[in-house]
Amino acid sequence: MHSIKTEIPGVLLMEPKVFRDERGFFLESYQAQEFTAATGLSAVFVQDNHSRSHQGVLRGLHYQYQKPQGKLVRVAAGEIFDVAVDLRLSSPTYGKWIGRYLSAENLHSLWIPPEFAHGFLVISAEADVLYKTTDFYDASSEQCIRWDDPDLDIKWPLQGVPKVSKKDAGGRFFRDTPHFA
Repeated sequence: MHSIKTEIPGVLLMEPKVFRDERGFFLESYQAQEFTAATGLSAVFVQDNHSRSHQGVLRGLHYQYQKPQGKLVRVAAGEIFDVAVDLRLSSPTYGKWIGRYLSAENLHSLWIPPEFAHGFLVISAEADVLYKTTDFYDASSEQCIRWDDPDLDIKWPLQGVPKVSKKDAGGRFFRDTPHFA
């Protein structure tokens, strides 16, 4: 596993070692020692999540305030545009976002540290998104920032209006949500 720094310190694009032959490929999607060697982090993952969504579905921007989760996101089928937003008031990149294409073809993962909001847009006809989290889901801690917040000005690669859940449609503005010290 190889990690690539992004414009926001702490957010890392992860490239696995892929072994290909005429039968297909093999990779370790996660291996604790490799992850620690590549990132310098000793993350403990406690939950795995799997979502399937159709083209044009936008999920997010979500985070947990009282129980922040680090997330290791990858795509098993299809392609997404994955976004992380820095919510750390003390960070020089506070309020900035990063977006990366993750797909079953490129096999990349994105490490999103705790204290970041996360969302994604499905680019392909369908996408299966898998992600590991460093804390358990806690509905009472969940926050939702509007995907189209004008202060964040995320450049989603949209074709038309995205399909969002009722919860995401009712998300709050960035300036009105709690942030981290």
